[in-house]
Amino acid sequence: MTQRRSHQIGTGLFILLGFTALGYLATQTTSLANYRQGPTYALKARFTNIGQLKLRAPVKVAGVRIGSVSDIQLEPDRLEALVTLAVDRRFNQLPDDSAASVFTSGLLGDQYVALKPGGSPDMFKDGDEIILTQSSVQLEELIGKYLVGSGDSPARKPEDAKPADPATATPDPATH
Repeated sequence: MTQRRSHQIGTGLFILLGFTALGYLATQTTSLANYRQGPTYALKARFTNIGQLKLRAPVKVAGVRIGSVSDIQLEPDRLEALVTLAVDRRFNQLPDDSAASVFTSGLLGDQYVALKPGGSPDMFKDGDEIILTQSSVQLEELIGKYLVGSGDSPARKPEDAKPADPATATPDPATH
């Protein structure tokens, strides 16, 4: 009977350890471990497409997390996404001509907002809006452009496709 009891305790501890490990992995992969709620200031940015950007998504400069996405709303009059960024007060030296872009971590990873600092001597203040924005690039759009063609190449005219008749062709003075 004691042998059976020790197996039950061992199995219970093993399951408890498994759930603890899964909880740890869940917090590490969802960025909850890096979520820091300290003094922040708000910046706003408008995007035509934010893809799968979520609340608490990272805001990064040069790959370093400096804040998170605190709010996402659709503006009905402009039909654009208004994203509010909560930037840590330690990083209050962002030039007011900085640009914001929505990027994806890796090929199929989570999306985040990347800020690229500008060169202005004036800095963002609480509540300012980032004017220069670049929307998310959708994988489906890229695949579609690749399969169909970008459309950037000049269209060929039907007369360009036919070989020239030597009898009616006018000689090029530069070649003679």
